[in-house]
Amino acid sequence: MPKKSLEILTESMFYVLMALNAGPKCGADAAAFIQRKTEGRLRLGPATLYAILAKFEKERYIEELSAQGRKRTYQITGLGAEAYREEIDRLSRCLADARSEGGFVE
Repeated sequence: MPKKSLEILTESMFYVLMALNAGPKCGADAAAFIQRKTEGRLRLGPATLYAILAKFEKERYIEELSAQGRKRTYQITGLGAEAYREEIDRLSRCLADARSEGGFVE
């Protein structure tokens, strides 16, 4: 059976949804949120960020709220919030598997 589009999110995609789940943002604000949240571990360049935003908009995970010149503000949709929660659940199961195999020490 073929995978549905965006069944598993990349780390960058996950953090973009996290940023928008925290509230509407333009691309620059989302990138700053991600850099702060990850303490600089993940930095999204404009090409990567805007490719993700375009894909999410096409899949209806996000929607544009406003546009002022080139600045576009986006918000997460119900479908995007569901995908974000599903990815959190998937990652939680991955960590539980690692713990059960002794591969994760707390």
